[in-house]
Amino acid sequence: MCDILARMEPFERVARAAVEEAGTLLRATWREAKRVEFKSAVDLVTDTDRAIEALVVARLRAAFPDDLIVAEEAHGDAPMPAPRAGERVWYLDPLDGTTNFAHAYPQFAVSLALADGDALRFGIVHDPVREETFVAEHGGGATLNGTPIHVSPVGELAEALVATGFPYDRRVHADFYLAFFRDFIRTTQGVRRAGAAALDLCWVACGRLDGFWEWKLHPWDVAAGTLIVREAQGAVSDFRGRPFDLFGDQTLASNGLVHAAMSRLLAVRLAEQEAP
Repeated sequence: MCDILARMEPFERVARAAVEEAGTLLRATWREAKRVEFKSAVDLVTDTDRAIEALVVARLRAAFPDDLIVAEEAHGDAPMPAPRAGERVWYLDPLDGTTNFAHAYPQFAVSLALADGDALRFGIVHDPVREETFVAEHGGGATLNGTPIHVSPVGELAEALVATGFPYDRRVHADFYLAFFRDFIRTTQGVRRAGAAALDLCWVACGRLDGFWEWKLHPWDVAAGTLIVREAQGAVSDFRGRPFDLFGDQTLASNGLVHAAMSRLLAVRLAEQEAP
């Protein structure tokens, strides 16, 4: 583990500094009025999204000029090919939970991950309101503010607290997404929908949630959180339990103990309905 930490130290140092600087800006502005633009009827962007993206990208470019940076506002919904073997890629969501931020609802984060080809190596998610920083290194475990974290011990879906989110096409396909939501309401102890996928994943990792599922997330939404869940001894897959695809449409994360039950529930519903 010491070798892993030593290899990642330069990347972690730059990433932490950039994310903490971004968090300072978010803490200073989240209660203020924002200038909001609409990328679609329900997809927002603020000046703060762009300012934070520019800030973090500039720090990464200065330190690692040859690395590829995939950031939300720069890439939008453009198709992204999988990275080449040996290519270092940073996945940045400058403000995960923009709608929450725009409404001064205190559930949003900065999410940044580093991959070597298709292998996630480092992830950091910073919650500026709670001043919580989740970090994971491949093979090095996961921490919250420097303290190791682990997924929950809940083993029955009926006793589980799970979370989800709804994609930006939810107004068009509301009935489809709500069918899955309804299944989990009937089966679990409770379902939460807080609006920041990176934090949902981190909360699975630290045991506040037992599971999470969501459609149509992007690599910058889930790259860091996925690694954090895995390093906290949780599980991540697609809805049918197959290997997780960072560029796919399905994200299922859990403490591992309820993973099969969540996957079965999702698979049954998928067999009954055609995905939009």
